[in-house]
Amino acid sequence: MDQAELDELRKQFAKAVRTTFPADAPIERTEVLAYGDDPEIEPGQFLARVIVDAQGATDEDGKEERGRKLEAFHDAHRDKIRELRSHLDRLPMYAILEFCVTGEDPQGGHRGPRMRLGGGPGRIMPSGEGPMTPVMARLGPEDLQTLDMLITVGIATSRAEAVRWALARIRERPAYEQLRAHTRQIEELKSQF
Repeated sequence: MDQAELDELRKQFAKAVRTTFPADAPIERTEVLAYGDDPEIEPGQFLARVIVDAQGATDEDGKEERGRKLEAFHDAHRDKIRELRSHLDRLPMYAILEFCVTGEDPQGGHRGPRMRLGGGPGRIMPSGEGPMTPVMARLGPEDLQTLDMLITVGIATSRAEAVRWALARIRERPAYEQLRAHTRQIEELKSQF
């Protein structure tokens, strides 16, 4: 996504928030982040962030009080949040919708709490696969670069799909079947104790 497209997306998102939520909603501002702005954003995705005014909660009040403010915002505007998520789902690229409260950390990021809502075209599960289990993994820059390269060249459409692709390649190797056989033997020996 080039800078002009990103600027236009920022304008559209800010307008969608203004027209979706009532004028008295405690919204401080909006942001749109693209791939490279945040390590959790994958190629072909963007993060649409709504910063909710904590309405008097200070950094000294702590995360708990700001969390209550975010919950109150969610409870008061649940239908509007769904409407905004639906608006983002109509875009051709995958968008993460995030709500967070005011208060910044020294590195310039947003201090929690935050609420993220996925959706959109990137959430369609591959057909023919059984139930999937979400797995959290922390990856270093080199591993992320590898996954993102698989997305860029078209092997995968998301980091999760790139990991599934890599695991499938491991299962194709003859050594993997040997490991499985050894694992079964170990399990049989354990059961004898």
